[in-house]
Amino acid sequence: MAELSTASVNIEADIAAVQNVLFDLANYPSWSTAIKSVEVLQKDAQGRATQIKMKVESGALKDKPTLNYDWSKAPERLEFSLEDADLLTEMSGAYVIKDNGDGTTNVTYELGVALSMPVPAIMRQKAEKSTIDLALKQLKEKLEN
Repeated sequence: MAELSTASVNIEADIAAVQNVLFDLANYPSWSTAIKSVEVLQKDAQGRATQIKMKVESGALKDKPTLNYDWSKAPERLEFSLEDADLLTEMSGAYVIKDNGDGTTNVTYELGVALSMPVPAIMRQKAEKSTIDLALKQLKEKLEN
């Protein structure tokens, strides 16, 4: 896997509120315009989604990836990896959530993707960064409004 693209944002919301939104995978389409639908395929014993199929439309990329979620480092970190997709051959990343101690929360989004077609690294990284920036912007808007 290529190096992950990453960005962070401070959100004017406590860590519990941020975690509630980020951990509710089925409701991502309610705040993320790139995620059109989510179907939970598997859950763990605690009722958390461990595998989902989503419909994603991010710029020119339109795909239906199945993602596996790893809750072993939660609630500070939620990792995901690609199980299957039409165009993507790799997709992994994580949300890293940190309490700033002042009622605000820092969220870092890490993302790395690879496609079944040749794409120059600079274009892939630009698309990753754009996806990350939009997701963090929309997460912040969801929690602050």
